[in-house]
Amino acid sequence: MRRYFRILLCCTLLVFFSALYVFSQFASSLETEGGFSERHAHRASSRGDYSGHEVKKVPGKEGPADPGQYERCKSSVSVSYWNPNWRDSPGGCGMNCLMESACRHTADKPGSVQDVARVEPMHLAVVACGSRLVETLAMLKSAVLFSSKPLQFHVFAEDELHSGFKEALDSWPAAFQAKFNYSLYPITFPSENAREWKKLFKPCASQRLFLPLLLKDVDSLLYVDTDILFLQPVEEIWNFLSQFNSSQLAGMAPEHEEPRIGWYNRFARHPYYGKTGVNSGVMLMNMTRIRATHFKNDMTSVPLLWRELLMPLLQKYKLNITWGDQDLLNIIFHHNPEGLFVFPCQWNYRPDHCIYGSNCAAAEQHGVFILHGNRGVYHNDKQPAFRAIYEAIQQFPFGGDPVGALLQPLEESLRDASHTYCGRVGHLFTKRLRHSIEALRTAPLRKA
Repeated sequence: MRRYFRILLCCTLLVFFSALYVFSQFASSLETEGGFSERHAHRASSRGDYSGHEVKKVPGKEGPADPGQYERCKSSVSVSYWNPNWRDSPGGCGMNCLMESACRHTADKPGSVQDVARVEPMHLAVVACGSRLVETLAMLKSAVLFSSKPLQFHVFAEDELHSGFKEALDSWPAAFQAKFNYSLYPITFPSENAREWKKLFKPCASQRLFLPLLLKDVDSLLYVDTDILFLQPVEEIWNFLSQFNSSQLAGMAPEHEEPRIGWYNRFARHPYYGKTGVNSGVMLMNMTRIRATHFKNDMTSVPLLWRELLMPLLQKYKLNITWGDQDLLNIIFHHNPEGLFVFPCQWNYRPDHCIYGSNCAAAEQHGVFILHGNRGVYHNDKQPAFRAIYEAIQQFPFGGDPVGALLQPLEESLRDASHTYCGRVGHLFTKRLRHSIEALRTAPLRKA
């Protein structure tokens, strides 16, 4: 009996130590694989072999692993194309240029990293080409002035505009710089048909179609045209994201409220959303859903991903579209209406809403929330009311009295514009703005 007991004890000990050895080897292998992954990632970043994700600056870190990355980008050809695999062109810095522009200006200002890191920022994107630098800065200024939550600006611009953006944004007072971070990106289109995309409508406007593919790490985004002015905090429209149902992935306002003066229902030679189409100058996007959704279309019976849809759509309709990328969006949501959240016209108020008489009922009730000065009305005398608002915000000094230096001069200018239809509804422009200014004046008191 004792012999059997000794044999059993020896077997038990043998099994125990064997299991212990196997476990130690398994743990060692996991540690080795983790080390390999870490070293591999370090080598990849040193080579510039990235997967396409934006690099965000981390407090305490000094940028990319490769110290020569910035120099290579400065001395090489600027990236002016995009393809899904980000293959570098000979002599160019490829993805490194995009990575540099995405991280070069992120949170290099006192206090901004700490302030913005506390709350998930609202992501705001704009595309600027040609002479749109000053106009875009006025838009960004209006966003910073009235918003209390942190903002992350994604500015896609032609190379020659980058220094102008950096100089202007870095010169804003520290108290306002603490409210936002910004990233500058080159204009990037698919390498095939890049010129066709760039000239589809206004210079670079169709860049917005590729934002879900370029900003892969951004979940939600508010895209606006350069001629947008916020008359209330950005967080008010950002809150619409929480109202999306499970199928909605983008939000836009109708192109027209009154079908008798609508463009799409009278002239369009392609499908469009709803009765009067939608305007893409203010576009709220759940980009995670956009990237994952398979879209119904009239080119194939098989639903297509966003990255598969754009080029075939352009090829089919390029001879029938007038408003470029906006028309393509109308076609997409014509076939996928369940994916669109439609917000009222006061969130994208344009001259069309007052040039023939007031026809935005929501603005008449609540005031104008977001002003859209399309057709160049900020820079000509056709709609002096729109120009007055643009000049009031552009000329307002940071830190100045928002009533004495912004609201009162604007009200005087709007009275001078009362001979026009849009001037006659000047009170709609200041109704919400007055509320935003009052909140702006009391904000320091609340913080104190």
